[in-house]
This record gives sequence, structure tokens and C-alpha cells, in this order.
Amino acid sequence: MTDRQGMGNETERLQAARLRELDARHVWHPFTQMNEWQDGETLLIERGEGVYLYDVEGRRYLDGVSSLWCNVHGHRHPIIDRYVREQLDRLAHSTFLGLSHAPAVRLAAKLAEIAPERLTRVFFSDSGSTAVEAAVKIAYQYHQQNGEPARTAFAALSAAYHGDTLGSVSLGGIDLFHAAYRPLLFDVVRVPTPAPYRDLPIDPSASDAELARHPAAAPLLDVFRRHGERLCALVMEPLVQGAAGMLLHPKGFLALARRLCDRYGALLVLDEVATGFGRTGTMFACEQERVAPDLMAVAKGLTGGYLPVAATLAAEAVFDAFRGAPESHRTFYHGHTYTANPLGCAAALGSLDVFEREQVMAQLPEKVAHFKKAVERLRGSSHVGDIRIIGLMAAVDLLRDPAGGQAYPEAWRMGYKVCMEARRHGVIVRPLGDSVVLMPPLAVLPQEIDLLVAAIQQAIERVCR
Repeated sequence: MTDRQGMGNETERLQAARLRELDARHVWHPFTQMNEWQDGETLLIERGEGVYLYDVEGRRYLDGVSSLWCNVHGHRHPIIDRYVREQLDRLAHSTFLGLSHAPAVRLAAKLAEIAPERLTRVFFSDSGSTAVEAAVKIAYQYHQQNGEPARTAFAALSAAYHGDTLGSVSLGGIDLFHAAYRPLLFDVVRVPTPAPYRDLPIDPSASDAELARHPAAAPLLDVFRRHGERLCALVMEPLVQGAAGMLLHPKGFLALARRLCDRYGALLVLDEVATGFGRTGTMFACEQERVAPDLMAVAKGLTGGYLPVAATLAAEAVFDAFRGAPESHRTFYHGHTYTANPLGCAAALGSLDVFEREQVMAQLPEKVAHFKKAVERLRGSSHVGDIRIIGLMAAVDLLRDPAGGQAYPEAWRMGYKVCMEARRHGVIVRPLGDSVVLMPPLAVLPQEIDLLVAAIQQAIERVCR
């Protein structure tokens, strides 16, 4: 597991010990119970190379979760490095309020070029949460300025996750993450997640009578029938709900959502934060059902995992509703200090350049097929229940009794323990409850996929037996 000398002298070991001490004393980690964190051993990452991360002791780990789903082309990619270095010689940051700069302009034009056809305008922010937050405010203000003041309601799927700012949390439906904040949030019309019926395709052109008989289509149709006149927008992740546990939707569900939004006058907002930039096998997941949303949030893979840049893409018709004289107050009064940071935009341009130069999308089908075949082998474990796979995304459910559907007690923390054990086999992954998520960079090679799956298999057998 060690491919270099690492911290070979006493001074370096003392420095690592000091860093762990300071981490335990001062750092508050996200989505982490700090009591548990401080009782464990802090893994200090020193550097990255390709699809691997290296700790301060020189141990190498396959980045099996793409550094939280954002590392697309691997760490220290020479093309992206060059884009950032060259930009650093020109400009590190300048406000985007009242000014502009070349990296942001070029990135906006490139995003409009590769995005679904109707998305021509780009509003920059700095994370998936803020990209969704901007989309929520844009959708609401759009209807208010378009002569539809009654359209104030948002619809979202149950078990939804769209980020951690309050507007995004309002859309969320995972009690573990969101229940504590309910008094602070606006109400949302819930559409039952269609995941239980993922193997029952939907014909989006079917009649209402036919749709009403489909267990996944009927609840969505019912929401529009009951709330259509006051719906501002339907917000959803296309094809798969990531943080909910990689819940796959039935084919046709997204296309049906587009059809109903058009019929009832609501906007369709797609959260492609996790699914964008090749993750599901196409550049954007919505392409697989030939759907173009009115607003689309992107982040994570946008910069190849280098810097925090996000964007909310909008249709021209939505943008036009914000045009007017200054005194009309049709301006979108929203923004961030680091909106369109030049270094981040340069990294994003570098990432998109890599997509073209290395023909990433053309190579993806073969990798996706290998990934699916490898992960499916885990079904042979006596501790594995359902497995859900799309593109280079997978979730493996751990069950105490798969045949009887019996889960492990929550306090046993089996998903967490399997992921910790996987580190002993040279792999970094993260759980969603007792589901182990596998999401390697798009740059991963077939033999590295095999290494990832073998490590998970060994970890499951050791922990769960």
C-alpha cells in the first residue's frame, strides 16, 4: 500500500501527530459526529495523483468516491493544472458585480454550447446548494414578474436532497438531514419517489387514464392535477436520487415530468449537481430522456473537482422575465463574493478541454459496462441486499438477512465500518447509512475498478460475518 518513503523521519512524524492534535481540537467536520471522529484515527491526505490519494505516511488509496463525487479526470491532471497556473499569472479574483472577465465569459459560452438546447444563460455561484438556491429564487421571481403571483408552491420528490442552504433544505426530504430545521423552511408539495417501480417503464405520451394506473406515474399526475395552478416549479434530480441512496427512477419518469410541467405552466428545475459531467454515462443525465429543463443546477464535476464553482443554467424565456429598466426592480438581487472566480472558471475550462481532448465520453460506455459487471459480482455476498447502478455510480445495500430483508440495527454502523475496513485494502469510499457508495473518477481504468470492488468485497466479508 505504500509506494514511497513517506514520513520517514521523526520530525515529519511529529508534524503529523501535531496536525491530528490540532484537527481534534479545532476542526468541525461536515456530516460527521465529532465524538466518533475524535475517537478514531485521522486520515491526513497529503497529495493526489491520478485516481489515487496518498496520506502523510505514504499509503496509497484509490479514490473510490471521487472526493465526494466531484473528481472527474483524476488528481493533478496536467491540462487542468496548466489552466489554473496560467490564470494565476493573470488574475486570481475580481468581483463579478458590475465587471466581467474572460474565463467566466468563455465558460458560460461553453456551458451553453454543451447543455440541453434551451439553456442559454448561465448564473454562477460556488456550490451545488447555492446553484439550487439560485434556481429556487429565479423560478419564484420569474412567475411573480410574469403575471402569475399565485404560483408560489414548489414540488419535490420524497427522499430528495438538494443541498444544505435553507431553500435547498426546504426541498429536501431526508429526515436525518433536514428534520431539525423544519420550523425554518417553506412547505413543499411532495411527490412519492418513484424508485420502488424502477423496473416499470412509463410511457410519457400515454393518456391520463393510462398514467393513473401506473404506480409511479399516478402520484406525479395527481400532484399536478391538485396543485398545478399554484405550482411554481418541480425540482428533481434526473434519473437517480444520489444522497437518498442512489434511488433509480423508472424510464420515462423524467420525460413525463417535463410533459406535465409544460401542460400546467410550472418550470422544470433539474439538479444535475451529482449526475452531470458524464457521471451517468451521458454528459448530463437528462439527455437520456431527451429532456431540456427550464433551469439546471450544475457543480461538483464542473471544475473536475479542483475549485468550488457552480452554475445555474436558465432558458432564454426565463432570463427575459428579468429584463427591464432599473426602476422596474426586475433585477435578480442575488450573488456571492466569489461568483465566477477566475481561477475556478479556468479549472472548469480545463476540465471541459480534457473531455474533448481525451474523448472521455467516447471511452465511457466500455468503462460503464465493466463497472456494472464488476459491482454485480457483490450480489454473491450473504450480506448484500439490493444493488443499484447507473453509469459510474453504484450503491450496495448491507443487510443482516438479505433473504428476509432484515436490516442491521442503526447503532451497529455497518456501512461506516465497512468503509473504514476498506481503507485497510487501499480504497476510500463513503456510506449512505448502510449503503456503500461506489463512485470512482471517470478516468478510472478497468483494473482499478476491479481493485475497488475486490476491496469492498473483502471489507464486507470481514465486517459483516
